[in-house]
Amino acid sequence: MKSYLRKSAALAGIVFVGAFPASAQQVTNPHASVVDVPARQAALQATTAPLLLAAIRQLRSCVSMRFAPPPAGRMFIPSHYLHGSSGPVNPAEAPAERVYENFQKRVIAGTSQYLATGSHAESAAALAQLDSWAKAGALLNYSREESQQAWFQVEWALSGVGISESVLVKDPTLDPAQQARVIAWLDAASHKDISFERANDSGNNHHYWRGLAATAIGVVASDEKLFRFGLDTYKEAIAEIDERGAFPKEMGRHENAIHYQGFALLPLVMIAQLAGRQGYDLYSYQAHGRTIRDAIIFFGRAVEDPSLVTPYTKDRQSKIDATEFAAFPFYAAQFGTQGLPGSIVEALKHPLNTDRIGDTTILAGSITNHN
Repeated sequence: MKSYLRKSAALAGIVFVGAFPASAQQVTNPHASVVDVPARQAALQATTAPLLLAAIRQLRSCVSMRFAPPPAGRMFIPSHYLHGSSGPVNPAEAPAERVYENFQKRVIAGTSQYLATGSHAESAAALAQLDSWAKAGALLNYSREESQQAWFQVEWALSGVGISESVLVKDPTLDPAQQARVIAWLDAASHKDISFERANDSGNNHHYWRGLAATAIGVVASDEKLFRFGLDTYKEAIAEIDERGAFPKEMGRHENAIHYQGFALLPLVMIAQLAGRQGYDLYSYQAHGRTIRDAIIFFGRAVEDPSLVTPYTKDRQSKIDATEFAAFPFYAAQFGTQGLPGSIVEALKHPLNTDRIGDTTILAGSITNHN
């Protein structure tokens, strides 16, 4: 799939550094996972690091959590904001999203427990939860025109459980028939998810989340179209970074400019991580001489000094949640924390997680004996 930013970039004469031809963007190992699962399990089970021990203590149990039944009927979720793309939040949204959030939490809980403890009961419970939604054809009965928020919810759900499935495929004790059914369902759901994109879409963080879902699911399904979509999405995002390190479209979100800068980084870091596990170095990928590090540093500095976004908006910025730092354990695992803003370094001293990715300290957090 050729996206609108790829076309416009070519017309504008943008020079991309570290690019590789589309024909080379192939899944080399559908069982590579988002991390080296055996190595991570060994590290977690042997750790004395206070940070990781704290993260393990906080883990939920998929076996103990209530089953999340697949929703019946047409998928409809009210808009997040009452008006436009900022301002008061719609109180009707949260109840409609709860079933999807419970589903994501339960799958992620089993995945994290499997990584941290090696429990096959937990991984089996997570796969059974996924399989129940696969059998029901969940996340497929919706349209962008009827409910744009439903479309958004699908991209988030597929991102979180797609990453989880990349870990669960490493458990040889799990039912192969269930695995095949779940992967086929995720593949179909991701294809539908990206099918609603239009040439005149803004290409903001939602495009990046759909790219993450496509990347994670493209890997486990050995689906080259999805995988290439994800990698192309990442390159388009890097081309958006301006001279300050900001994503201009996220800066247009008024009081939530800093929040959306961080929210856009979550899927992008994870796409880079998944691509790296397939042999493609997106962390060093450049457009206009900028890499994802420029956007990460801008976010961290803006958290410390919100006046950095005044060239884009005069609105007082909303409070930043810890979940917006959740992808950075992966970045720090690759590059360390030297040179990163203090806000990011401080966040990395605490267990981090988000239902849209997983328990990221468990997945990638520091194994050194300090916090």
